[in-house]
Amino acid sequence: MKVNPLFETRKKRPIARLSPTLALISLALLCACEQDQSNLIPIAAPAAISSSCNDNSALQTILYGVIETTISWSGSDMICENMRRPAGQGIRLRFAGEVSGEQLALIIALPELRAGQEGVETATNVTATVEGSGRFFTTPGLDSCWTDVRSQTPLQDDSGRVELHGELSCIAALGEVNGNASLSIPSMSFTTLVEWGEQ
Repeated sequence: MKVNPLFETRKKRPIARLSPTLALISLALLCACEQDQSNLIPIAAPAAISSSCNDNSALQTILYGVIETTISWSGSDMICENMRRPAGQGIRLRFAGEVSGEQLALIIALPELRAGQEGVETATNVTATVEGSGRFFTTPGLDSCWTDVRSQTPLQDDSGRVELHGELSCIAALGEVNGNASLSIPSMSFTTLVEWGEQ
């Protein structure tokens, strides 16, 4: 059986004995580190991700290539997030859910979309990643995918959010960043909540 050199056992080295002087210095440093911890500010735990899915949120697609699966997520199956792109350049939508025991994230960037636009086809960038794997797949530019924005319906709760429904189409595969594999998403249907904020 071959031994992986990364896990090869290192030869034990003899333990060097500290001189009395070094021992005293080490003890003094150790004592200096033992200070009163009561006045230290505790580090807050990371905030939980707040999902912008609602009961109507959904994502349906079929993936081909390095990942072959059918996805049919509802609002309770996934995490939805959205944010305005820099300098008011449209919006970015993120969907994340479980596929074969792993967390898959799909990011849809709509740089030309504006609040309230309906019945328009807008150029789209798509990125997919299996979280924790370091593998990313993305479109080469804005000329291979587009989204038909079917509706942007304001919610009746004075939150300023809208329910956005779109149909995505891609004519080219998403290439792997720093790799040779590819992932194809010929079509996708999605519904999510969007908060445009001040325009």
